Amino acid sequence: MIDLRPEQLELAIVIPVFNRWHFTHACLESLRAQTDQRFYTIVVDDGSTDETLPTLQADYPEVQVLQTPGDVFWTGTVNLGITAAMGQGAARVMTLNNDVVCTPQFVAEMLKGSTEKPQALLGALALEGDLAQPKIAYAGDTWNWLTDGRHPIAAAYRRPLQGLHEVSHFPGRGLLIPRACIEKAGLFDAVRFPHYMADYDYTMVARRAGFRVFVNYDAPILTYPDASGDRSIRAGRSWGNYIKHLTDIRGGANLANFYKYALKNCPPLLLPFHLLAGTAKRLAGFWLRPA
Repeated sequence: MIDLRPEQLELAIVIPVFNRWHFTHACLESLRAQTDQRFYTIVVDDGSTDETLPTLQADYPEVQVLQTPGDVFWTGTVNLGITAAMGQGAARVMTLNNDVVCTPQFVAEMLKGSTEKPQALLGALALEGDLAQPKIAYAGDTWNWLTDGRHPIAAAYRRPLQGLHEVSHFPGRGLLIPRACIEKAGLFDAVRFPHYMADYDYTMVARRAGFRVFVNYDAPILTYPDASGDRSIRAGRSWGNYIKHLTDIRGGANLANFYKYALKNCPPLLLPFHLLAGTAKRLAGFWLRPA
């Protein structure tokens, strides 16, 4: 347990990690460089075997470190961090992947947006490349249940992208959640979604509980798209990787996750069409989408 200043309870940032210390190091250094320090960081280590744990303990005394045995995966580790933050009185919690770098104004802009919309969940604009000429990796979209299609919202707004814009769902790599939402909607669904889809599912659950979801174009983070588990699976076009893509816990087209997500969240009248379209896309997408 670390000593917290009262202003740090404005925001608890929860980062789940498993190995890949070079990513975690860059992420934590970017948090140290934030212009607004009204936050604290909880790193939940899920059984790392590299230098992650000893280096965290030696070099980052400001970080609260929690440990799990190595079989809890993303959702369980995030839930552990959120539970700790709620017990410590955090006003907001943010889930943040370790393979991102936060721009210096990131926390300031997230807290500003949360002040503007205190009952909303806010997601970060994800960029790739460098800040001089970044590319948009993910800027939010809306879900079409009928076609299992996602419609990017960035095309509807002028560049540069600015402000808060409402979306139907959002991933967990920079997702700010107000305390009231966690108290009402609970934690992420670790039973159905131990690794992938728990973040999208949570924003759907939050919306049904009465909380809106926005992307914050004023709060960008830099991402490493090639670092995702599914990207590494799709990089090798083989039948073995195809099966992993559809069934592995880190597979981006995991069919079991898709069916559980659809049954939980899709409007009943659209469910047959959604299941048909989504299954076809997942079966064919591995071979048709660029790696």
